[in-house]
Amino acid sequence: MIDSILVQSQFKNHLEFWSWKYAVICLVLLVLGGYFYFGRGSSSDATFAVASGDFIQKVSVSGTVVAARDVNLGFAASGRIAGAYAKVGQRVSAGTILAQTENGDLVADLAQAKADLASLLAGTRIEELAVAAASFENAKSALADAVLSAYTVSDDAVRNRSDSLFSNPRTDPKLAFNISDLNLKNTVERGRSSVESALVAWSILISELSPESAAGSAGQSQASLAQVAAFLADANSAINQGLPDSTTSSATLSSYAASLATGRTNVNNAAAALTSAVTALTSAQKNLALKEAGATADAVAAEQAKVANAESALAKTYVVAPFSGIVTRMDAEVGEIVSPSASLISMQSDGIFQIETFVPEVAIAGIAAGNSATTTLDAYGSAIEFPARVVAVDPAETVKDGVPAYKTTLSFLSADKRIRSGMTANVVINIGILTDAIVIPSGAIAAKDGVPYVSVLSRGGEVINRPVVTGRSPSLGQTEILSGLSVGETILLAPHR
Repeated sequence: MIDSILVQSQFKNHLEFWSWKYAVICLVLLVLGGYFYFGRGSSSDATFAVASGDFIQKVSVSGTVVAARDVNLGFAASGRIAGAYAKVGQRVSAGTILAQTENGDLVADLAQAKADLASLLAGTRIEELAVAAASFENAKSALADAVLSAYTVSDDAVRNRSDSLFSNPRTDPKLAFNISDLNLKNTVERGRSSVESALVAWSILISELSPESAAGSAGQSQASLAQVAAFLADANSAINQGLPDSTTSSATLSSYAASLATGRTNVNNAAAALTSAVTALTSAQKNLALKEAGATADAVAAEQAKVANAESALAKTYVVAPFSGIVTRMDAEVGEIVSPSASLISMQSDGIFQIETFVPEVAIAGIAAGNSATTTLDAYGSAIEFPARVVAVDPAETVKDGVPAYKTTLSFLSADKRIRSGMTANVVINIGILTDAIVIPSGAIAAKDGVPYVSVLSRGGEVINRPVVTGRSPSLGQTEILSGLSVGETILLAPHR
């Protein structure tokens, strides 16, 4: 395979054929019939024999050695530095704490949040369940007592305290005194009859009352209480309108009013106590159900969020190595107050270095990730080569000196202690192979009116300028000829103008 280096060698050899140092060799060639090179003996131009072959396409650029990763670090929150734990030049592993600010309160907050979450996930203790269950049983008993008390005071208020206002109160109640409002009189008398029925039904309920049935009895008891309270209110109004006569004096009416007032107060208090007992039972029942059910998903999520917030706040007090590498700057000093905008620590990755270079637009077409390359470093001269490979090509251009260029990153194939960040690198990137192509020195091509041509030396020694179609440049100083030349022809390395 004829590569670009062979082409350059051919070029050099042809020049040497026409050097005065090799006059003897030229004379021998002429004697042997080297008319092919010398033509009619009138030309002193260097020539080049056109041949085809495979040529490696190369792009030569320069770049700078950089660490694979390079980062400036700082604190995410303001604070006073409590410790700096690394020195310049020190190798650290990913996750190593390099410095921290004072954070005792945040450590405590995180511990509390984790404890709360653990307690929630552990569920309700047996002791707590027992307490909740006992509270529920007590609430049922208290409600049963409230229902019984409500019936007792209602029975007293109606059958003891209001019955003195009537004749035949339980069978055919009639007011025992006169009032001017006949409608009110009828309402009170009907009310006493209705209350009697309610008390009878209520007494049956009370006979079956237990803590377990208290919740079911509470509703009917509250309705009966309300009916008794309404009746007592109407009875009180009737007393206030009572007309003293020969059978009922003013003093008697006053005693009725006083006794009835006590009954009404007792009934109202019983109603309030019954409502409170119902509320207490409902609360105790819900509390027990909550204890038995354990933590809900929402409650767990809320506690987990508290832990995450506490962890985030604590993390902001640390500067942590994001990767394994070498500390290149450590400006954090204990006692110094820092802000999130300050960068105090720098790191670069340890191991294999990379090369950053910018390839001009005219040469970028064949460059892609995976291309092999040969690199030399100015620090060690051109005799020492370091193999590399293209790992990335930026899709967007970067203007360098007014010319679009594309940032290209190469990686050395192996770690080498001789390579250091910042060194100047000379890179030759292999971008492909031209198969069975005709490639000539670029200097052998001239142009007239924008049309490229070469000077062809005919077998008769005549020089003819022939237009050609050029293709790619496989390497510096070489140009592919797509048409216009044939294998075996001879051209001048310095075309005639």
